[in-house]
Amino acid sequence: METIERTFYSLKEVRQITGLPDATLHYWEKHFEELNPRKDGHGNRYYSKEDIELIKRIKYLRDEMKITRIEAIRNELQQDHKQVDVRQRATEILLRLRKELYDIRANI
Repeated sequence: METIERTFYSLKEVRQITGLPDATLHYWEKHFEELNPRKDGHGNRYYSKEDIELIKRIKYLRDEMKITRIEAIRNELQQDHKQVDVRQRATEILLRLRKELYDIRANI
């Protein structure tokens, strides 16, 4: 099945993609000026693919690299975002692979 490339995603969709609660996303919006989703006249948020990638990078730094201070995450994003991208992608691939292997093992 072919997926359609989208420009913007709702808060609910971003919550499902990232596994983060609304409160965390709102908190990060206040502390990372690069994360600035569009808002409609009703205050609904719409995130771009770039916003979602930034959220994933922040989450990776917090959860996998154990960097919890906002200022430290900001510094890490500014200094070495290419290396973070590579590590993040590698981690995502390994997690997907592990899930696939568990699924295969369950079906044996």
